[in-house]
Amino acid sequence: MAHFRSLPDDAVLMDVFRAYPETSRPLLGYHEVVMRGPSPFTPGERELIAAYVSGVNACAYCHGVHTVTAEACGIETGAAPAAVADLDTAPVDERMRPVLRYVGKLTREPSSVTRADADEVLAAGWSEDALHSAIMVCALFNFMNRMVEGHGISAGTDYLATSGKRLEELGYAGLNQLLS
Repeated sequence: MAHFRSLPDDAVLMDVFRAYPETSRPLLGYHEVVMRGPSPFTPGERELIAAYVSGVNACAYCHGVHTVTAEACGIETGAAPAAVADLDTAPVDERMRPVLRYVGKLTREPSSVTRADADEVLAAGWSEDALHSAIMVCALFNFMNRMVEGHGISAGTDYLATSGKRLEELGYAGLNQLLS
């Protein structure tokens, strides 16, 4: 149930975006840059990072939407929830494991991240640009998870599936156009 009386009890994130377009429009623009702009990671891999971070934060709404979006973008079905449950046995690309370990640690204990953690990502063949991209996705979804939970946003699996597929089709710029 939404925490704001001005929002419907069954509010979804688009309701918050529509209620607060002055903060939502630039935020969705930033999403487009981080999640769909140039990056060493594919859109699917960035959605996997978003789903993983959201799962680590136990944000069911974002974890659900971005799991569906990652799968629609080519990530193996069930990979995101499996990675949250046990990263070592999850069906994710071996090169993604150190990236997900890094963003998981950054999410759980940000001040404990070290150069050795970054070196693990680099040793897997990723560049510093890739690590920067992963950090930006992680930071964005830690922000979004708190935004969703702070507003009391939740949704059923049908909505999460619809939203995830819409996101894959329209991208974040498309969501911004839906605010009009």
